Amino acid sequence: MVRGGRWAVLCAAAMLTLAGCGERAAEAKPAFESAEELPEKLGKDGTTIVVGDPGATVTVHLYEDPRCPVCEEFETTGGSPELRKAMLDRRARTEYTLASFLDDRVGGSGSKKAVNALRAALEEGKFVEYHEVLYANQPEESVDGYTDAYLLELAGQVEGLSGPEFNAAVKNMKYASFVTASEKAYERAGGTRDPKGPGTPTAVINGKQIPLEYSGLLYDSEAFARLLQAIHDKPWEWEDTSL
Repeated sequence: MVRGGRWAVLCAAAMLTLAGCGERAAEAKPAFESAEELPEKLGKDGTTIVVGDPGATVTVHLYEDPRCPVCEEFETTGGSPELRKAMLDRRARTEYTLASFLDDRVGGSGSKKAVNALRAALEEGKFVEYHEVLYANQPEESVDGYTDAYLLELAGQVEGLSGPEFNAAVKNMKYASFVTASEKAYERAGGTRDPKGPGTPTAVINGKQIPLEYSGLLYDSEAFARLLQAIHDKPWEWEDTSL
């Protein structure tokens, strides 16, 4: 089937209430009670941050820049809250590649500082909570507001994050090499078609990128939730999609 035809079918399923699915079988493992319980780690490639049950049926790989206002839309009012629910009940896990290209494009160093701080939060086991706080309090893109002082102030909203090691990591850019490597990973993800990177936010679900013409799904929470459920229920249909 051609790309447009198959994607039209899948996205139509996402836009409508799924019928005939019945009750899902009881989960083999209990759901996580809160975001704080979600497992989080640095992937083997040294740049991907992995959150959620490694046995989840659905893997959503997100490419984000902390300064990107469209990423903020996805994270706060778009599909991300539904993705979080799917992670909590073990249907999905999320992989993050953090870009910082907006510093060069708009000016400043806020993206790099924020990515460094997020890596430091991962070291403390607080990436999930801090990631949420940063997007909930994102400064205007043009302001370059992710200063050391602001990043440390926001860390105060995450219980157990602020402390000598985290604070020093933020102030001294301890994970500068990670920031550089993560940006390069983002750029490689664009391939020959987009050598500067695929754009943010970009979502790749079970190895297949949501095409630009269907990117509106990322900002429609109900549609995104239904798409995740549809892939969880019938992953083979998604795998057979021709892109």
